[in-house]
Parts: sequence; structure tokens; C-alpha cells
Amino acid sequence: MPRSDDILKVHRLAHTGGSAALLEWLAAHLGGWAGVVDADERGRGPESAVRGAAEMSARGVRSAVLHHGGSATLLFALDGGRALAAVLEQPHHPGAATLLADAAVPLALVLRAEDAARREERAGLAEARAREAVLHLLMNGRLSTAHQIAGALGPSLPEPMRMYVVECRTGRRGEVARLCEELTGGRAWIVRCPVYVRHLIVLVPADLAAASADHDPLAGALVGVAPDCAVGVSGELGLREAPAAYTQAFHALAVARGRGERHARFGPGPELALAAHGAGTGWAGALLTPLHAHAPRRPQDPGAQELRATAHAWLNFTSHATRLLKIHRNTLAARLRLVETLLGLDLARLADQAALSLALRLTPGGAPGGGPGGGPGADAAAAPDLDEVLRDPRLTAWARTHLGPLTGPGAPPGARETVRVWLAHNAQLVPAAGALGISVPGARKRLSRVEALLERSLLQSPSARHDLWLAQRAEELAG
Repeated sequence: MPRSDDILKVHRLAHTGGSAALLEWLAAHLGGWAGVVDADERGRGPESAVRGAAEMSARGVRSAVLHHGGSATLLFALDGGRALAAVLEQPHHPGAATLLADAAVPLALVLRAEDAARREERAGLAEARAREAVLHLLMNGRLSTAHQIAGALGPSLPEPMRMYVVECRTGRRGEVARLCEELTGGRAWIVRCPVYVRHLIVLVPADLAAASADHDPLAGALVGVAPDCAVGVSGELGLREAPAAYTQAFHALAVARGRGERHARFGPGPELALAAHGAGTGWAGALLTPLHAHAPRRPQDPGAQELRATAHAWLNFTSHATRLLKIHRNTLAARLRLVETLLGLDLARLADQAALSLALRLTPGGAPGGGPGGGPGADAAAAPDLDEVLRDPRLTAWARTHLGPLTGPGAPPGARETVRVWLAHNAQLVPAAGALGISVPGARKRLSRVEALLERSLLQSPSARHDLWLAQRAEELAG
């Protein structure tokens, strides 16, 4: 083959297949071993090639040939102490030296490009992890640290804001994230959901977000460009209310999937944490006092804040909390057992899950500085129990509003009974279906209709199951 054809082949392989394809072709064409060796990395390639690269680097020469036994090692310097090397049996291909010299330049270029691509990938991964960290800090009330990290990454966190949860096809999150950035003029804080691989979480400045429940220009524009997406939008909230904003946006997403316009704003209705704030803050502080007072015995054991974050993540995402917290499932299980021991709860019971969920929401900053039930020295005996909190007239009114759609004119037959049985079986679909005397797909279909009726997610976490249990209990106590 003429030298010009070899040069064309080398450049074509470097352009289309990268360094691996080029080196594989050189080895096959020359009938020996071909690769890139580094003078500082022993064990990467034949000993003669590594030794030759080290000697070339020490002497400052650009090429060398080493003979040993019945073989020859040909080396051509690249950059950064690396060399293109070929170990060939004697007699070797007559044009080997010329071919390797011709291949050295495009190989050096493609190696630089591959190095740059790896650095860019590492930088992108580091930024994605940092954005996840900001989201995690927001969800746990660590606003000061979240602002510091966000300020370094840019843009700054919007206050007030609306949270958007955007669901798109697998593999399209990068494209949809760029679209969100373009539509918001770079002012939105965008993070890939660490739990659901098809979700983006977008914090949008309130002045750019939806003007009304019926008209959301940002969500409409996003779905218009990417019609396979669905978008759920929270109400206008402050950053301190980020957990509530995420839950609202997630519930709105459940509604958006069934709408032709593919986007929805969180439905009207009072917030449980607001309704329960007056009656329940003391109870919540007393319930969580053993958790807030917990001091780990060893430096590697989780502290109070870590246990709070673990409990909150598990209540929202069940077993998927391991993705959010970046811990092993055994670590998650051990932490939950410790939470159960400290608080005297059985988290297999929906009633205890609901109580812990409400208590965590009523103490977003952790242990209160004072007040009833507000610290390690609090008098737990003087604090009300949950039933006493749920008897408060504000909770009764909230419960009736929350459950009203289940018996309203638009409710499907048996909606209230389906929810009652589902809650009685700890929100487990299989035993609930058995108690209702229907198939599991039939029970799932009934609950899907209830989701649309309540405008809340039930079957996918974060689910409204805790609020439904609390509302049902409050109504029972009032009745």
C-alpha cells in the first residue's frame, strides 16, 4: 500500500475511531504489539517499551529503536512523557518506522482531544454532584451553605420561586435542561433529580413563572418544544419551603400526565403544615426530642441531622432514598432502625410513618430553640399526643377539605372506600386489592382515578398517603 494511502487511513481512523481504533490497526498492519506507553507508569505495556519511553524522556530525544533478542521496539515521542511504541519480531515490516512516524502526529492530537473530553466529563459530573448537594441542603433547611455553593456554580438561587418537576424521555435530560436554561434566560437553577432518572428539578424565579393556574407560559413553551415532556409546577414559595415546593410540583406532575396540555399547577387546597402549625409544633418537638438529642457514639456514626435527613428521604422515596443519600441499602436500614428505637415508632405502620412525616414538616430547621417540647430538656409528658393535635378545629376543617373530593359529585363509585381500605393496609396495593376483592391492576386503576380526583400522587413517591391517613384520622376523631 502506498504511503499516501497509509496516511489517509491513519487520519480516517483517528477521526472516526479514536486512539483505540488507530492503535488496533497499527498492531494488525505491522504484525506485532502497538500502543501508548508512559515513562512513569510501569506495567502499562511491554517492559522494553516502558523502559525505552523512560530513556527517551531522560535524554530528551524524539525517537528511538531498541533491539533485544529477536525483536525490536520502535518508539516515537508524543507529549507529557508518553510515546507511541511498537514491539515487532525481526525482521519487521520495512515501512514500520515511517508508518509510526506518520501516525504519531494524528495520534497525539486525538489523545489530547480524548483527554479533554475526559476532563470535561469529570467536570460535568462534579458540577452535577454539587447541584445535587445544593438540592439536598435545601431539602434539609441548610440555606446558608446552599447559597454559598450555588453562588459559586451560578446562577444564584431564586427567592421567591416556583419549583418545576419536568419529566422527559430517558436520555433527554441534558437536552431539556439546556432548553429550560434558554427559556429562562439562564436565571433558573436546574438540577437532575438524583432519584428519578427521567426528572429534572427546576427552581424558577417567581417573576418568570406562571402568572395564573390556567396559564403557565414557561411550562407551555417547554411542552411545545418537547411534547413528550410533562411538567408539574408548585405554588409560589420561599426557599425555606423547598420540601413543600417539591412535593407540590410532584403532585402536579401526576395530574399533568393525564392532561392534553401536559402541564399542571399544584391544585388548590390548604397545606397540612400550615393548618397544623399552631396545634402541632409542641407535639412535633416533643416527639422528635430523642432524635434531636441523639449524640453518636463514634465519629463515623450518623448524628441527629443525618438521621433526620435519612428519615425524611425514606418517607418521601422509600427504598429509592439510597440514590438521594448515596448510601447502601443496609446503611439505610440500619439508620431507620435507629430512628425507630430513638422515637419508639414502628415505621412499617402507615400511622407511625404519617406521624413522623408531620413532625418533620413542623420542625423544618431541626430542634427548636425553645418553647413547648422544643429541646432536650422538654417535658414530653406535658406535650399533646397526635390525636389531640388532630382534634384541633383547624385540622378538622383541613381534613374535610382534603377528603371532600372523594365523596363529591365528580368522584367515581367507591372512591372513599378504596382509599379507606388502602390506608388500612398500610398503603400496600396487594393486600388492599385482596380486601377489596379485586385484582391488583384493578386496585391500581381505582387509585389512579383517585389521583386525578385529588390532584395528588398516590402510587409513586412522594405520595400523599401520609396526608390522607392524617386527614382520615382527623375526620374519625371529629365524627
